[in-house]
Amino acid sequence: MAETIRVIVAGALGKMGRETVKAIINDKGLDLCGAVDVKARGETIDEISGFKGYSNQVDNDLDELIARVKPDVMVDFTNPQAVFNNARTALQNKITCVIGTTGLNEVELKQLEKLAVENQVGVAVIPNFAIGAVMMMKFAQEAARYFPDVEIIELHHDQKMDAPSGTAIKTAELISQNRSLMPPKNAGEYEKIAGCRGGDVDNIRIHSVRLPGLIAHQEIIFGGAGQSLTIRHDSYDRISFMPGVVMVIKKMIKQTGLVYGMDNLL
Repeated sequence: MAETIRVIVAGALGKMGRETVKAIINDKGLDLCGAVDVKARGETIDEISGFKGYSNQVDNDLDELIARVKPDVMVDFTNPQAVFNNARTALQNKITCVIGTTGLNEVELKQLEKLAVENQVGVAVIPNFAIGAVMMMKFAQEAARYFPDVEIIELHHDQKMDAPSGTAIKTAELISQNRSLMPPKNAGEYEKIAGCRGGDVDNIRIHSVRLPGLIAHQEIIFGGAGQSLTIRHDSYDRISFMPGVVMVIKKMIKQTGLVYGMDNLL
């Protein structure tokens, strides 16, 4: 029988962290050997997961947890301010990283890739773990061959810290790779209120909506002569991300270096 993969979850008290803890406990190929959150104040894993038999406490110090349990993989669902240092700490300890926290910049990604290669482990940076969202991005990339005029609207819950979302940025990058031509700019366009036309990634407008009641949603609107094409994906519950999280953990244990986007593992 193959050995189980020993996993820790960083950001375990957050909404995605709690779902990830449950998903790992539920998978026979994975062993939840620890959880960490800077906000931890004595909570136990069975309290945050609802599963009995996990009486060990959620740690609040990542270095101490790593030294004690020696995991194979760290899954990070923390925040843009903490994720880089967490990943760097894990990679330096030869621990594979699966990162669902968005906000890493190009310089940080290159540094993490270098660390991963030096330590012969993998680091996956996944803007969206929903398999449907990966399909949405792929379909949009294909549509860009025929519809170069496009805008992206991404909608998330009001507690999301970064904008635009990692998924929207990744989508724009994929569309940009496949655009048959760059549509001309409207020279006469005038923003009466700054920012109302959204952000700009590779001449693709991205609009970010933040409202309570939402989880994660995105639509890509292509326009052409006499027609439009809309590709949309909706996650109504964070459980939609969990099959992707488990799949990435199992695939990354065999990888070295950086993997950006779940499409590269499907």
